[in-house]
Amino acid sequence: MSGATTEDDGDDEIVTVNFKAAQSFLDEIDDTWQGRGFNSRSEFIRYTLRDAIEFPTLDRDELVALLEAEEDVREGQTMSAEEARERFGTDGDE
Repeated sequence: MSGATTEDDGDDEIVTVNFKAAQSFLDEIDDTWQGRGFNSRSEFIRYTLRDAIEFPTLDRDELVALLEAEEDVREGQTMSAEEARERFGTDGDE
């Protein structure tokens, strides 16, 4: 996995980071990286952390808001951007 290797642009110092994990969790990590074709546990952890930063997951409140918005769309309870600006008193330049 070429995108999962350590990215070193020459300016960043590579440092070692240690963390503690339960053996059962480490076993799950090992099963996962090996099953997905990574070359090492470290490569998998770097890739996973980089992915979490680039594509953060939504928290529960954000997911609930998305579900509510989807329900509004299905029920036809939507308005245009212009209607929203008029209703909430914004001019759109913010």
